[in-house]
Amino acid sequence: ASGRDRVSKAKTRRSKRFLQSRQPKLTEDQKSSMIIRGGNTSQTVSQALKDVYALKKPNAVLYKRKNMVRPFDDSTALEFFSKKSDCSLFLFGSHNKKRPNNLIFGRMFDFHVLDMFELGIERFVSLRDVKTDTCPEGTKPLLVFAGELFETDREHQRLRSLLTDFFCGPRVSAVRLAGLEHVLHFTALEGKIYMRSYKVLLKKSGCRTPRIQLQDMGPSFDFVMRRNHMASDDLYKTAHRQPRGVKPKKKKNISHDAFGTRLGRLHMQNSRSPQENKSAYVSLRTEKQN
Repeated sequence: ASGRDRVSKAKTRRSKRFLQSRQPKLTEDQKSSMIIRGGNTSQTVSQALKDVYALKKPNAVLYKRKNMVRPFDDSTALEFFSKKSDCSLFLFGSHNKKRPNNLIFGRMFDFHVLDMFELGIERFVSLRDVKTDTCPEGTKPLLVFAGELFETDREHQRLRSLLTDFFCGPRVSAVRLAGLEHVLHFTALEGKIYMRSYKVLLKKSGCRTPRIQLQDMGPSFDFVMRRNHMASDDLYKTAHRQPRGVKPKKKKNISHDAFGTRLGRLHMQNSRSPQENKSAYVSLRTEKQN
């Protein structure tokens, strides 16, 4: 039998809709994350995985059973789980004598591991240890990255990109002030990553703009950087390539000056001689868009 005959086709409408949802799209759906327990985990790692899952819900899948997986030695199992659950991001937790309280953040491209970073937990404060109100499920966080290493060091730049991909939440075109309820702050200093989670409180200030106050919400981590696996520059560039249909089309004969004024170029016919064309410049002054 030929390869075409061996391809299984959808036999029901439900399976047809499922296969269509897995097909490539110009605008992809929101990325989902899978959170996986290793074969041996400590109480710290188990609670850390649950807390990160609480921040990621509802766009996350928590694997409660133990899985004998070693991502840096063999990523086949992770790629299988990624294809099965349709998740392009993953968090793997493990614990052993050589690398205690270990978390691995990673992401996939075409159901293959693109890059991953191994972080060791040196200090951890759980959500249940902080007796304050938490943000509603599915709240989009505001991400803040502090530290010169996030701008100069190549490994930290990739880690910042990965953490942004992992915690960014749903894509939105605009955010109102009352919608800023959650802040995730990452600080890079001397080989360590400090992650803090705050709830935004809007207090009265006596004027129209409220006074912003940050309240520690948890979870909080002090990470130490360990191993990493980064994709080559060519593969990384290929993974970030956008299809032609997504890029906005460039409008011809329109430009902007330094003050934001839009300039349009119109081609008109000469009234005296219809055979000759004359180019006229017309300044279309519009308000500068924010």
